[in-house]
Amino acid sequence: MSWIVAAAIVPSLLVAWAMAHALRRLTPKWGLVDKPGVRKVHGRITPFGGGIAIWAAVVLPLAVGQAVLELWFQSYRHDPSNARLDLSIFGEWGTSLAEFIDPHLPGLAQQSTDLWFFLAGGTVLMLLGWADDARKLDWRFRLAVELLVAGAVVFGRGWKLTLFIDWPLLTGAISVLWIVALVNSFNMLDNMDGLAGGVAAIAATILAVVLLLTPDPASHQPQLFVAGFLFVLVGALVGFLFHNRPPARIFMGDAGSYFIGYCLAVMTILATFSRRGLPAHAILAPLCVLAVPLYDFVSVICIRLRARRSPFEGDTNHFSHRLVSLGLTKSQAVLTIYLTTAACGLGALVLHQVNVTGAVIIVLLIVCLLSVIAILETTARRNMRP
Repeated sequence: MSWIVAAAIVPSLLVAWAMAHALRRLTPKWGLVDKPGVRKVHGRITPFGGGIAIWAAVVLPLAVGQAVLELWFQSYRHDPSNARLDLSIFGEWGTSLAEFIDPHLPGLAQQSTDLWFFLAGGTVLMLLGWADDARKLDWRFRLAVELLVAGAVVFGRGWKLTLFIDWPLLTGAISVLWIVALVNSFNMLDNMDGLAGGVAAIAATILAVVLLLTPDPASHQPQLFVAGFLFVLVGALVGFLFHNRPPARIFMGDAGSYFIGYCLAVMTILATFSRRGLPAHAILAPLCVLAVPLYDFVSVICIRLRARRSPFEGDTNHFSHRLVSLGLTKSQAVLTIYLTTAACGLGALVLHQVNVTGAVIIVLLIVCLLSVIAILETTARRNMRP
């Protein structure tokens, strides 16, 4: 199993690192820079473009993998019994990887159409974010495109959340809202160096491990397709974070946050968390893992509405900003959010192994953790008022 993890993470990590390094020099020439301002926490002009690096680091390795798969598939169609993946040019490591992948190649070939449909939607949102980084698009247009992409995924492809509700239209609508909510959650979370990328990397890693520990009830095999993609995304995020750690030398921008939120949202829909043979409460795993981005999203909107401002109007009332108002440094605030994300996500690792009582305890622990943070934040804001 370690071979497949390394094969998924390392190529995307290297591509993201190299692309971000190049884009740090190219994007300022294109005018894609973020300047310090009233609602900005950084103190110097910083280039955008990290989102393009993350997108390329996911798409390019998968495109190479698709080309290798096509070569194998030609042999498979000619003689299925003798078709073998040959990676011997990479030595013993390549041979071991090929032996592990071989039994799954027919399934991967069947899934390839779904993969590229999914990536097409992510590419549309990446380009939308890139345009927003460059020109600041109207929020209504951005929301309309997000809804169209989410609708194409849910109603066009039939990918919906498992909610045990026999109302297809309702589950479809909730699935669309789930995608749009996570796209905007990560967009809002991207407000400090290393924050959104680090949280996404932690969330994707935990989700991938959950899927490796939770076999598909139909095949009784680890869910390699979704888990493998999540590890590719982890590699892309880690490669980008080399350049985005404080002080950031490049930002992911809306191009990156839209793409990341979309990927995590759709992967949680495609994954099997609860079906025949698995407890129903296992569907709570994505909520546990993504509790922090969703908490930031909901709390920021509530603060803005309470102040009678548009929920789409930017400000410095995000989770990270509120932690800084408690007296933490920016780095401490980011680390606190990392640890909170990990603490909430760890519960997802055992959801499929516990009974209903255990699941309730896990959920209550997460609620208590976020409630304590909310109480501390509220006290800090009250004390800061004149």
